[in-house]
Amino acid sequence: MAEEGPRQPLAATRQRVRDELRERILAGRLKPGDRLVERELAEDLGVSRVPVREAIRSLEAEGFLAVQSPRRIIVRRLAKSDVEELFDVREALEGLAAGLAAERAGKPELRALERLLDDAARATESGDPAEITSLNTRFHDEIVALAGNGLLHEILRPLEGRLRWLTSQNEHWGELLDEHRRLYDAIASGDADRARDHAVEHVRVNRAVTLKTLFPEDGGERSA
Repeated sequence: MAEEGPRQPLAATRQRVRDELRERILAGRLKPGDRLVERELAEDLGVSRVPVREAIRSLEAEGFLAVQSPRRIIVRRLAKSDVEELFDVREALEGLAAGLAAERAGKPELRALERLLDDAARATESGDPAEITSLNTRFHDEIVALAGNGLLHEILRPLEGRLRWLTSQNEHWGELLDEHRRLYDAIASGDADRARDHAVEHVRVNRAVTLKTLFPEDGGERSA
């Protein structure tokens, strides 16, 4: 059982529990099909069952959990169609974000993006999967921030966890770093069309890798 710390407001406790459970799913400590039991999670995290129950509802809405009955909650198994739909949305929105970022990013913002690539290069060289995934996710998040479109950010927010999960499926780290560098160059050029094209191509490459990784029996082919 986790140590009971200073009492936190319920909202903060709920967020902590939700973030911890999401991280366990993203890291593979909770796998598709695993059952979640409120009482056991509450004891493990050192909280009451109320924030656990509310965190479960949030993660169900995000698409990570499936509530099969009031007493049976499992980590959701994503079907191939789920993955393809996520990539369809990612392709459209990240292409838009890259184009806007190319038009709006100034030198300070581009330097921040470049620093993330430098950090990703070091993590890739050391072979740290968790750090690579985190930095690659931050790279894409930064492009969305550079786009300067509040509505785009709001649309992407509920998808962030699942998009991070998709990112973690691609372990071709060197190739991924090269793709990000090319995307950075396109954004830094200020050419919105070029940036959109690179972003879309990047997502399509990742789609192929992820489908092949998750559904090898289909040869990674997209459904008809």
